[in-house]
Amino acid sequence: MKNYIFTSESVTEGHPDKICDLVADSILDCALSQDPNSNMAVECTIKDDFVLIYGEANTKAKIDYEKIALDTIREIGYPEEYHVHVVVNQQSPEIHNAVNGEEIGAGDQGIMFGYACDESKEYMPLPIYYAHLLARQLTKVRRANPTILGPDGKTQVSVEYVDDQPKRIDTIVVSTQHAANVTQEQIKELIMKEVIEPSIDPAFLDENTKYFINPSGSFVVGGSFGDSGTTGRKIVCDTYGGRGRIGGGCFSSKDPTKVDRSAAYYSRYVAKSVVAAGLAKKAEVEVAYAIGKAEPVSLNIDTFGTGKMTDEEILKIVENNFDFRVGNILSELDLRRPIYKRTACYGHFGDPAFPWEQVKELKY
Repeated sequence: MKNYIFTSESVTEGHPDKICDLVADSILDCALSQDPNSNMAVECTIKDDFVLIYGEANTKAKIDYEKIALDTIREIGYPEEYHVHVVVNQQSPEIHNAVNGEEIGAGDQGIMFGYACDESKEYMPLPIYYAHLLARQLTKVRRANPTILGPDGKTQVSVEYVDDQPKRIDTIVVSTQHAANVTQEQIKELIMKEVIEPSIDPAFLDENTKYFINPSGSFVVGGSFGDSGTTGRKIVCDTYGGRGRIGGGCFSSKDPTKVDRSAAYYSRYVAKSVVAAGLAKKAEVEVAYAIGKAEPVSLNIDTFGTGKMTDEEILKIVENNFDFRVGNILSELDLRRPIYKRTACYGHFGDPAFPWEQVKELKY
């Protein structure tokens, strides 16, 4: 379709799934800060006041899993007392030996996608771009008003496209946890003035734009007491908000030898460079690996009919400018360092602080 409405959502750091992503990536950063060659896949699950830390690790780092979990939850803004149970074993020697050979091999098999488009200055699709802006701003306003708003929240933006180009925002949804003694009218006024208006370009708003602020009404119970949470359950929020395809694995908790993470980052780097070079208005890169192998088993690009040349010609340019071997991805993007806690909330893409968000000048 050329004319349609597309919707994406984001969540705040107080959402129970994001609590778990933050805990997992805080553990990963702790390991990498002490031992850059750490192989980590330590995840988190939370419900009520119970936290489970579990997974596999092969690292020289000394990690206090319980302290990291509790510090992270308090930093988010939850004052309750939590009980942490840890079940972390050493990574399978079969996997460890397959990955850490003479040449670094992929930490797992799988498919990864990277996507970019020219809808925003960050080369991100407009619905997820604005959903993340709203979620970030909601957290900022919540921290400035801790007696009114709570840490848990969601945002959602529906963009109307005409001739496949974003024309206007049709609907904005913001749901936020709040104190019991605050009225919905107070919340709506605060969210409208302090969250929505500073975040959204008014050029995309009109008299027909719909706003739903706490559409379910009261939202006092949130976080792990309102729902359970688990690492890796918000992969659509983490990527492109439903635009483009997603691979089979999440990102958080995984060290960069896990291509679910590093190759998805590299594919975004490639797709963004293609669009920034003016070769296409949108581009999606797919790559696939076999566990233990350094080279990908396949590489593909789709420009959805927006390319200035054929996809086969653009693929050849990609192959001549980028090296998808796992070891090169780690070195080119400098991924063996503690940079992952920042990725856990508000998307893994679009933040210029991330190395995979740089643009490579293509030679062709």
